[in-house]
Amino acid sequence: MPENVILLHGLWMRGFALAMLRHRFTQAGFAVDVFDYLSVAAPLEHTLERLRERLHAAAGNVHLVGHSLGGLVALRACHGHDDLPEGRIVCMGSPLNGSAAAHRLAESGAAWMLGHSKALLEHGLSRWDGGRQVGVVAGCKPLGLGAALGSIEGAHDGSVAVAETRLPGITDHCVVPASHSGLLFSADAARQASHFLRWGRFDHGAGGAGT
Repeated sequence: MPENVILLHGLWMRGFALAMLRHRFTQAGFAVDVFDYLSVAAPLEHTLERLRERLHAAAGNVHLVGHSLGGLVALRACHGHDDLPEGRIVCMGSPLNGSAAAHRLAESGAAWMLGHSKALLEHGLSRWDGGRQVGVVAGCKPLGLGAALGSIEGAHDGSVAVAETRLPGITDHCVVPASHSGLLFSADAARQASHFLRWGRFDHGAGGAGT
């Protein structure tokens, strides 16, 4: 029986944005589902409870792969809920320790654009101490809206700094040549994510991504 994967989209997106990522995971042999949610309009706790219900309804182990905000939602949903099915989590371009771009957007008077996700995006998490292994795929191609809002320190994907994707307690981390939205279409990102879901680590060997 194929391993289950639930994909989560990011801010201002809907499930159809994950079509290519879904295709790549299906080709890799996973049984893939998409969790669609209202990233701005829906209260975060409502979204988290819906995701936990989806996890409980799955047969067998189930992994989570979240892009940007979706990675933070995945971590929040699983933290402290040891009754959920087993599986791993991959966060793709997720500002796990807080997004400077989101903070600048809120300061500019456009906090409404972040809606109920504002606090989670601005502040992220302090560390990961949940039961699931967590891997993070970051992008380093600096093309995106975040860069237009102001300078982003260090390597970044145009919206999220690589440094913002690091979090104490995660299992592994890698960087691929992709922009923030480009992570959804990157063959390298999907391959690394699949490798982590199978083995609990990224491919850091020849041809693998850097840390």
